Amino acid sequence: MVVALLAASGMLTSLQFTSMVPILPVIPELLDTNAADASWLITITLLVGVVATPVTTRLADMYGRRRLLLISMALLAAGSVIGAMSSSFPGVLVGRALQGFGTSVVPIGIALLTSLVSRERATMGIALMSGTLGIGSAAGLTVSGPLVEWGGLPAVFWTTAVVSIVFCVLSLLWIDEVPQRSAQRFDYVGAVLLSIALTALLLCISRGQIWGWLSPVSLLLMGTALVSAICWARWGLRHPHPVIDVRTAMRAPIAPINIASFFATFGMYANHLLTMQEALAPETTGFGLGSTVAAAGLFVLPSAVTMILLAPIAARTISRLGARFALLFGAGIMTGAYIFRTFVHADVWSVVTGSALVGCSIAFAFAAMPSLITISVARDQVAVANGINSVVRSLSGAVAAALFAFLIATLPAASDAAFLSHTALTIAFGFCALSGAVTMIIALILRLPDRKDPS
Repeated sequence: MVVALLAASGMLTSLQFTSMVPILPVIPELLDTNAADASWLITITLLVGVVATPVTTRLADMYGRRRLLLISMALLAAGSVIGAMSSSFPGVLVGRALQGFGTSVVPIGIALLTSLVSRERATMGIALMSGTLGIGSAAGLTVSGPLVEWGGLPAVFWTTAVVSIVFCVLSLLWIDEVPQRSAQRFDYVGAVLLSIALTALLLCISRGQIWGWLSPVSLLLMGTALVSAICWARWGLRHPHPVIDVRTAMRAPIAPINIASFFATFGMYANHLLTMQEALAPETTGFGLGSTVAAAGLFVLPSAVTMILLAPIAARTISRLGARFALLFGAGIMTGAYIFRTFVHADVWSVVTGSALVGCSIAFAFAAMPSLITISVARDQVAVANGINSVVRSLSGAVAAALFAFLIATLPAASDAAFLSHTALTIAFGFCALSGAVTMIIALILRLPDRKDPS
């Protein structure tokens, strides 16, 4: 029950990140705003999640993982209720910001699993929880369109609110607190510096295409991110108990695992974005299927189903052959899937097949990464280490969206500037294949600590 509940909670938190993507074109009409402001409903959730996760996971390691899990879920529920009850753009924006705190649920849940259940069940649970990022994000793309058509924008928020409240109650009843506590003092200065650096970096990545990459605002954000990151790193090297241990984050194998996570996550988000692009684009683009918004989400569904079905197999693979092999295997499938999509697309079966193959690769790669992180750090750093990995994944998603917007702006379709040209689509698939190949290389050269792999 603990494994199932934590995995389901992780899926819910990732679902709300992509739930706004398919309905973004209708947000200006629903909330009486413009398209540029409407995109903040995605940016604000991602921003809060990236900033809050390292702080929340550090607090979880210090003051109680169950306690911080419940707080994160409660903030997600509160944001969902606020969004559902708000008819104005500012109110919905506040709700979306609070939903961003749900990002911490997955790394905290992984840390709880390592302490509350047996090694075998923890392996299955870690595979399921890490896979929920892909499963939930694909589900968000699938269900939000029909929900809006059925009950308007509040239906999306009420669905998340009801489920998150139920999960909060069940977690309170069934999940025990880990007795371990830390007497260390929280690093407030490091948390502030890290928050400034991540906020500036993410704003620059996610809004740079809109503001202009060389605009004064973008350049100021780049400089702020760089200076804050340097100050944070120098402070962390001197502080006895930093919010994130810089030495640990940069040493092998943690740094290579996070780099691999970045490229693998890029492939996952690109799969969602490019599949929706193929489904929604008009047939005049040469590859589009001309689907409606509500039906387009169904093209992402095979990816989610594949991840759900393969999560148990991925867990058994990790138990028998190791997490490094699972990462290598998943990255290999991703590389092959995108090579296939580079040369074969423009009809329903190729879109569905390509999306499902990428889902297969994510099931193995995402199951492996938190297992690799967990066996590479001390037990009292599991939550914060997986929190860093979660931040890397979120930044990867922001980079994928930014590059996607850049491609549309640079190589739009001649028939409709809102979609990629056929050439741009081919370039995007080729770049994703390269991301898979980079992940494979990292998995091949990765060297783990000389200890028994609990996964």
